[in-house]
Amino acid sequence: MEKKFSQEISDTFVSNVAFNSSGLVPAIVQQYDTKEVLMMAWMNEESIHTTFKEGYACYWSRSRKNLWRKGETSGNVQKLKDIRIDCDGDTLLLLVDQKGDACHLNYRSCFFRGADTEIID
Repeated sequence: MEKKFSQEISDTFVSNVAFNSSGLVPAIVQQYDTKEVLMMAWMNEESIHTTFKEGYACYWSRSRKNLWRKGETSGNVQKLKDIRIDCDGDTLLLLVDQKGDACHLNYRSCFFRGADTEIID
């Protein structure tokens, strides 16, 4: 069954987020069924509301200074399954169904290098 997120849920969720001084919060992104960590991105209040409203992951691009809908150019979208907040309210966890690669370098996960920098994907 697909979760539906109301505006009220979105508002309540955002009110519990401890944004940093730039109005951002880090978001860890995980494949909902395998628990594979896919990537980390930044979110602001608007991107969180957009994610809830559209049902697909939307982030804040610090370099472009605007919203970034994951997969808008690649087609590798992230369908939102759930969103969680940590105990301090300063980190988010998005559980998604990733279509294609999450990494812009064409890897399934952005975490494809080991401590020795060898590719482990």
